[in-house]
Amino acid sequence: MYKLLITTIALIFIQASVFGQSAWKLSEEKDGIKIYTSSVPDSKVKAIRVECEVRATESQLVALLMDINTSADWVYHTKSAVVIKQVSPSELYYYSEVNLPWPAANRDFVAHLIVTQNPVTKVVVIDGPVVPNMVPLKKGVVRINNSRGKWTITPFGDEQIKVEYTLHTDPAGSLPAWMVNMFATEGPMKVFENLKQQMQKPVYKNAVLPFIDDKQYALNAAF
Repeated sequence: MYKLLITTIALIFIQASVFGQSAWKLSEEKDGIKIYTSSVPDSKVKAIRVECEVRATESQLVALLMDINTSADWVYHTKSAVVIKQVSPSELYYYSEVNLPWPAANRDFVAHLIVTQNPVTKVVVIDGPVVPNMVPLKKGVVRINNSRGKWTITPFGDEQIKVEYTLHTDPAGSLPAWMVNMFATEGPMKVFENLKQQMQKPVYKNAVLPFIDDKQYALNAAF
C-alpha cells in the first residue's frame, strides 16, 4: 500500500508541475468520454485532460499509439505522420503535420514518445514532448516547438483500462479563437471516438508487447 500511495502522489505532482494549471473543469461528456480544460499561467491556450474507460489491454492501446504510420486514419486533422527514429520498441521520434482550415497555416512538429510501466502498479505512462530542430522547417508550415502530451493507462479489471490523456500546446503563430476552441474540445472527443473504433481492428485487438506486462494489478493486495 505504501508503494501505491507514493506512486499516486508522484503522478499527481508530476502532472501539476508539468502543466502548472488551475483546477480542471469538465467541458464535455459523451459516451463515457470526459473532457476537462484548465487555464495555464502565461498561456492563451488551455490545457486539456481526457478520461475514459476502454475494454482492452494495455498492450492493445500502446500498440495503437506506437503505430505512427496509421495516425492519419484516426488522429484529428492529422495530414501525415512518419517515424523518423526508432530507438527501441518502446521509444521513438516521429514527425507529423496537422492540417488546419483556411486561412490558418498547417502546423508540424517532432514528438518523442517514451513508454514506461510501473513494475508494481502496472500503470503505463507514455510521455510525448515535442523536440525542436530535428527536421528542417517546411515552407508554408508553422513549426510547433512547445507542447507536451502524456498518456496514463491504468488496468482495473479483466481486459479493462482507464485512459487519461493530458496535453498543453502552444500552436505558435496566430490562430482565431474559434479554431483554438475547436481543437480544445471537439478535437479530443473525435480522437477518442476514433481510438475506440481503431482498437477493434485485429492488428491491435490481438496485440501482445514484450515490454508491457498486462497482468491486472490487484488493488486489494495493497490493503
